[in-house]
Parts: sequence; structure tokens; C-alpha cells
Amino acid sequence: MIPVVTIDGPAGTGKGTIAERLARHLGWHYLDSGALYRVLGLAAARAGLAWEAEADLARLAAGLRLEFRDGAVLLEGEDVGAAIRTEQAGDAASRVAAHAAVRAELLAWQRQAVQAPGLVADGRDLGTAVFPRATVKLFLTASPEERAKRRYKQLKEKGLDATLEGLARTIAERDQRDRQRAVAPLRPAADARLIDTTGIGIDEVLEQVVRVVARQWPPRTVGPGGG
Repeated sequence: MIPVVTIDGPAGTGKGTIAERLARHLGWHYLDSGALYRVLGLAAARAGLAWEAEADLARLAAGLRLEFRDGAVLLEGEDVGAAIRTEQAGDAASRVAAHAAVRAELLAWQRQAVQAPGLVADGRDLGTAVFPRATVKLFLTASPEERAKRRYKQLKEKGLDATLEGLARTIAERDQRDRQRAVAPLRPAADARLIDTTGIGIDEVLEQVVRVVARQWPPRTVGPGGG
């Protein structure tokens, strides 16, 4: 079986950065599952669909023309990488992700990403719903205050407008929505390793994650380049 490492957690915990860097370290493939829902949310907003229109959203997901190419995210051939990283896109992603029919349509997208020599994937329900048999499952957490500060810094570095108070409120609302949704709620898998990233730099978190992975596979199979 092709090995899979899942890194779940709420926004602002550093899971995307850690997953991408771990994939490079291992020489494995990387899946940003949240990008799927962000793109769908963007497409739904452009189509004028209501967030409650589950059937319409599922049909849109089924016909989504999406490509990940050389680091770019292409929707209908358009690079939407910047457009899906706004707070509005994150909110839209959370709203479309609440529907079971939508998640069912995007499930195949995520599972098709499993390719040799291995996959590192980050999201919110990967260890519980998408890859329940993943070899290693991690769940990253951080204090709400720290997560808001990190997100604020990210947006400012990208030249996007935001306020710390507004971000804290948006993150709290999204957390509540994601944790309370009926299908695939945000929660750690029973066998996931929890890592609190509050007050810890990315390099130190990555070191912890690499140690967890190294205990599962001999070092010769998880070194840079996968070998």
C-alpha cells in the first residue's frame, strides 16, 4: 500500500506549511484538500449559488474543471491561487463543505492524489473521513489568539486587508461551523497524534513531525527525496 500522512487541524495552526515542507522532505506528493473546497466556494459565488443549495453545489462540484499544475491552482484554466486565499474564500469553503453531497463529489479528487512513493495531505477531516487508514495521522492545534495573529500576518504579507479582531471573530465562527457540521466534523482521529503549535516556530514543529514519521518508517525510506 502507498503510505499516507494526514495533517488535520483548524486554520492558523500551520498545518499547510508543515504538510508542504514534510512532503518535500520525504520526496512525496502533497495534497492541500482545503484548496478543493475554496475553489468550489469561489466557483459557487461566481455562479450566484446559495450556500444552502446542496444539490446545485454538488452538481457544480461534479463538473469542476480544476487543475493543480506547477504550484498553480487552475479553475477553468484561470489561475485562482490568490483568489482562494482570502478570508472570504475560507468562509465560502466552510459553507460548501457542510454538505454531504458536496463532500461525496470531492472525495474522489482527494483519494486520487494517493500516488507512489507516498502522500502528505492536510485538511480538516482527512484522518477521520478521507483517509481513515492513513499510516500516520497528525492533528495540529494552537490557541485562538495565536491562530488569529498568524493569519493576520499571512494576509498582510500578501497585501490583503484584514483586522485582527475581524480575523479572530471569523476564525471562531468557522471553527464552530466546522466542528458542529453533521458530516465529517473537524475533530482529531482517535489514533491521531496531537501537536500544540502555540508559541512554537515552524522549524521546531517540523522537527517534531519528522520524528513521528521516522518512528513509522526506517530513516532510509523517509530521507530527503524519499531515499
